[in-house]
Amino acid sequence: MRVFVTGATGWIGSATVDELLGAGHDVIGLARSDASAAALESKGATPLRGGLDDLDVLRRGASDADAVVHLANKHDWGNPAESDRAERAAVEVMADALVGTDAPFVVANGLSGIVEGRAALESDASPEVGPDASRGGSENLALDYIARGVRTVIVRFAPSVHGAGDWGFVAFLRDAAKKRGVSGYIGDGSVEWSAVHRADAARLIRAGVEQAPAGTRMHAVAEESVTTRAIAEALGKALDLPVVSVTAEDAGEHFGFVSGFFATPMAASSARTRELLDWKPTGPTLVEDILAGAYSG
Repeated sequence: MRVFVTGATGWIGSATVDELLGAGHDVIGLARSDASAAALESKGATPLRGGLDDLDVLRRGASDADAVVHLANKHDWGNPAESDRAERAAVEVMADALVGTDAPFVVANGLSGIVEGRAALESDASPEVGPDASRGGSENLALDYIARGVRTVIVRFAPSVHGAGDWGFVAFLRDAAKKRGVSGYIGDGSVEWSAVHRADAARLIRAGVEQAPAGTRMHAVAEESVTTRAIAEALGKALDLPVVSVTAEDAGEHFGFVSGFFATPMAASSARTRELLDWKPTGPTLVEDILAGAYSG
């Protein structure tokens, strides 16, 4: 297949491009810069210059492809409304381009806010609906296009998609630990996160493109639950720093913007995903990655 990938040079996207190319697919990757375009070309992918606000470019990329994998997001933590607006507009324009084709449209989402009080399941619908919702309600918007002949597949990522070179949440926790001289967790550290190695996430995305039926919600989750205290303790050991509890009142100052996520339970099951797609994660656990030095740089 000819697969159009947004976020093609990002943390998850670059591994996804490698996975798709390795499986014999042709890849068109959205590239915002000359450096990104060159990186894609060096792998054997075809760059398409543009960003999430270049809707004509997104429309062309989707129209020229047999499948679309949408991983890009502005992640503007200072202006989340702008990130949500751009996300909804991008999903809408690419889905419109795929109407009537039955082409796979794999759309990324997170696990935050799916449910409260238990691990999220693939059967749990996202409560975010409409343009004013988180991520512009893009998950439900994309699923609405199934009735219009688009094979929408949702991939919900664990809060930690880990590995050497990660610049996500755990990297921010590492940076806070280095800055403060202690590795912290909030309260009693019992908040639970799920986790997945980047390579396993990329393999799941490929499986979604190739196999997943319309309407599938895939959970990119290898470990259902890792406590925030276990994460802090692993970082403390890897960085040779003491491990401390940080009060909820002091968390914002200690951790920065990531404190809100670190205090939010984001555990999830992937039992249905594994059964449906015969997906078997093989990468190291999050704690193993941390202790092996993936976040020591």
